[in-house]
Amino acid sequence: MSSLPKQGNETSFWDQRRGRILTRKGGWIIGEAVYNHGYSMLDDFVGEVSFFQVLTLNTVGRMVERSFADWLEALFICLSWPDSRIWCNQIGSLAGTLRASPVAAVCSGILASDAKMYGPGCMTTACDFIVGALRDNNAGLSPEGIVDCHPNRRNGGIPVIAGYARPVATGDERIAAMARTAAKLGLEDGEHVSLAYEIEKIMQAKWDESMNLAGYGAAFFADQGFAAQEVYRLLSCWVNSGVHACYAEAADQPPESFFPLHCEDIDYQGKPPRPVPA
Repeated sequence: MSSLPKQGNETSFWDQRRGRILTRKGGWIIGEAVYNHGYSMLDDFVGEVSFFQVLTLNTVGRMVERSFADWLEALFICLSWPDSRIWCNQIGSLAGTLRASPVAAVCSGILASDAKMYGPGCMTTACDFIVGALRDNNAGLSPEGIVDCHPNRRNGGIPVIAGYARPVATGDERIAAMARTAAKLGLEDGEHVSLAYEIEKIMQAKWDESMNLAGYGAAFFADQGFAAQEVYRLLSCWVNSGVHACYAEAADQPPESFFPLHCEDIDYQGKPPRPVPA
């Protein structure tokens, strides 16, 4: 990576880029080909590799095996629930009932998913935790010690660990589905996933808290050699299919028919009615 100038009026970094676009990704040479990391997209990709293989190449700069790309596709399905009660999906439903465009609806839903508690926004913290936990474990700290040393706590002293617990449910049925898919694809658990399960046993025994999909996914990605920011980038559109579903359902109904309310349905707790000053 190029380093930025650090002091004075040194502008060589920007001067080298003045009026030019420098890329290591690729580009379109008109009349010849569209290149992507040295591949010809139309010759090497179309009809030959999967969309998720190309997505991974575009995002992290390396072509993955089809088996991992299929696992990643399954992971996307795990966040594609057509349930308009889910935060980001509700944005899609509201956009549909107000007749926004599908592009505006899905982009808004994706933005709503970029949170600390769920969606792609929670993955960097989950990745950082399990990578650090394995490093500590290899240095001699037990899984129980990793949990006991965790600094973030809530009422009752329960550790607040990224990748463990869910806000509205106990356990995560998606982990079993993803583990089954990994086995079917011939993808074995590595050190991070094994440690994640050990930590889950401790969390369950002491606080009845289970690993969630973010915890499992972060560990699996780490075993495949992905860094936290690479995971975040890969999953940036993680929820889009569920938002699509809720947008389409609301858009196909009469306008403003999604979750209508009367004024009396709102529990207003502000100041009582009063006259406007003359």
